[in-house]
Amino acid sequence: MIRNLFALSLAVASAATLAVAPVVNAGSHGSKVETSAQTTEAPAAAGTIVEVATEAGSFTTLIQALEAAGLVETLSGEGPFTVFAPTDEAFAALPEGTLEELLLPENRDKLIQILTYHVVPGEALSTSLQEGEVVTVEGSPVEISLADGVMVNDAKVITPDIEASNGVIHVIDKVILPPQE
Repeated sequence: MIRNLFALSLAVASAATLAVAPVVNAGSHGSKVETSAQTTEAPAAAGTIVEVATEAGSFTTLIQALEAAGLVETLSGEGPFTVFAPTDEAFAALPEGTLEELLLPENRDKLIQILTYHVVPGEALSTSLQEGEVVTVEGSPVEISLADGVMVNDAKVITPDIEASNGVIHVIDKVILPPQE
């Protein structure tokens, strides 16, 4: 049921996003993944978003959360997706106990909501991003700002345009949370 709901949300968000934001599909070339913790070479189109994130080595918490939420298969799928990926350091900056609480099986729906808020349907390289709101797979919009580098809500894109076979990853320095209802 959750998988069907996620697929429906993805289809609706895809249609909404494609109508609002331009999507650019650039050719393949190598990208450097640079976080404050390390620098890793990530060959473009070497694998899916999940494979590239796993190989980078600075997204172990994100991968763990995707596994707990049952989203690895989805983000390993055809796509394309744009993922604003928080680093391990970004997850570590959450209030103490927050991540552990979210990883509990009974909080799976909330974890899915948070993780899908970091995903936009389509492939949007940093050069194609425009100021304004973009609807996420979760269904709520994120605010893109370009005034001081690329910002997604209050998270700074610290490494843009890490290409994968099914989309692109933009590394961010914070975990962003969807609006509370």
